[in-house]
Amino acid sequence: MLTKDLLRVSRAGGGYHLQFADADAERLAARVLGIYQGHVGESRERLETALADIEREADDFKLVRGLAKLVEREATFETRAPVDPVRARRRVFEAAADAGVVSEAEREQALAAAADHFGTDAETLADALYADRDSRQILTAVDSRWGPDALRTQYNLSLAQTALFDATEVRVRSSDPKALVSAVKRLRLMYEIRRAEDGREVVVTGPDALFSNTRRYGTRFARLLRTVAAAGEWDLTATIDDRGTERELTLSEADVSIPGVEPVTEVSYDSGVEADFAGRFAALDLDWDLIREPEPLAAGEHVVIPDFAFEWRPGADTGVRDTGGEEPDGTDGDAPFRVFFEIMGFWTPEYVEKKLARLDALEDVEMLVAVDESLGVGEEIEATDNRAIPYTGTVSVKDVRDALRPYEERLVRESAAEIPDELRPDDAVISLADLAVAYGVSEVALEDVSFPTHELVGRTLVDPAVLDELAEQIEPGMAYETASERLDAHGIADDSAALARLGYRVAWEGLGSGTIEPRDPEA
Repeated sequence: MLTKDLLRVSRAGGGYHLQFADADAERLAARVLGIYQGHVGESRERLETALADIEREADDFKLVRGLAKLVEREATFETRAPVDPVRARRRVFEAAADAGVVSEAEREQALAAAADHFGTDAETLADALYADRDSRQILTAVDSRWGPDALRTQYNLSLAQTALFDATEVRVRSSDPKALVSAVKRLRLMYEIRRAEDGREVVVTGPDALFSNTRRYGTRFARLLRTVAAAGEWDLTATIDDRGTERELTLSEADVSIPGVEPVTEVSYDSGVEADFAGRFAALDLDWDLIREPEPLAAGEHVVIPDFAFEWRPGADTGVRDTGGEEPDGTDGDAPFRVFFEIMGFWTPEYVEKKLARLDALEDVEMLVAVDESLGVGEEIEATDNRAIPYTGTVSVKDVRDALRPYEERLVRESAAEIPDELRPDDAVISLADLAVAYGVSEVALEDVSFPTHELVGRTLVDPAVLDELAEQIEPGMAYETASERLDAHGIADDSAALARLGYRVAWEGLGSGTIEPRDPEA
């Protein structure tokens, strides 16, 4: 972004038209880059003199200064002096006070006295006195990410961002609405999605905008532009408060693009409440994946993008993940079942009213809504056929777990109904957990299934022939470590259950060491 004094805008016809840098400006961008690179090792004062020469030659000095501002952010300036300037000044002024300096000769005398203290000469010390001034600092490096073309692109992006500082409302149509809404939420802005004649439009404001037009969200609008411009096709219309006059700014992909730099996102969740809930839910290691910001849901003329979705994945390695991209198991994400989840924080009454209207318009969607008790709208949410989970401060994971349980029980029943009454696993040894994953069901769904070719040992199905083999390999007096290795060689992890099935127990002698002995010594 640029400073507002570098904004280039035309108000012709009462409009608000930004003066973007065209392809011809790349030659100017190259000169600015060259000036910086050619002045490494020289003072800022000399650098600025060289830039001033370009300004005089250019059609618009603001364009030169804007380009230079971007390059300077990637330049390094240092104070170079044999004596620390602050210490030098202090010592010289102390010497001057002692001598009572009023003439040039007395000044030289004070400098010489101070220089003796630092073991240098008066001339060197005089050079060091103000070496920390901006104009005296030395340009030591220029590590620019941009060539002339990318610098011009970055300039246009920065110019548009600067204009959005004064925006009071932004309306965007994008070929990637999901990324747009995600960024809006992360920047703690508010949005509505309206259906327009040629598609859906995301209207972005801030909470205070419900009461009056305000520019306080301009910085966030500016940061949002990076995500907007990352989409393939988009257009943006902003209402600009131009020193008391309301003007309209329009932008599109023809004006602004991203010069190969990833958009910046500052936070992972919309609020601490969401982040806290996600962390605690993931720690439960349930059969539910927690998906952040899942797909948009149709709500009449609008759409709703819930904060989360619970995705039923029995036996999978579940956790918290963002929507989009390949699923953890490499599938295309065709999950068997989802319950959506919205967290309503301390919102304004107007926003709550809109949210309730959206929830009421949802069709054929399973939705849980955690609602801040201070809002007092739990009954209204229940009236929309969505389950309300009141909370104060933090969302109770137990309450959410209880709300999910009926879905879970139904899913288990449905999956169990699809499992044959009798299963004959191909593997000689297989755990119930692995078998459940293979069939895409929970372990509970296997509880009533018969396994005529296997014996259930603990939570592992074992071919009787394997048990016979182990009976010959394991004997009383054997070290537990040896017996455990033989069980492990057959794929049996539950040592205790297997040894008990074979009629043994372990006489423990310490942590991890023991001796195999019969459970019934008289047997």
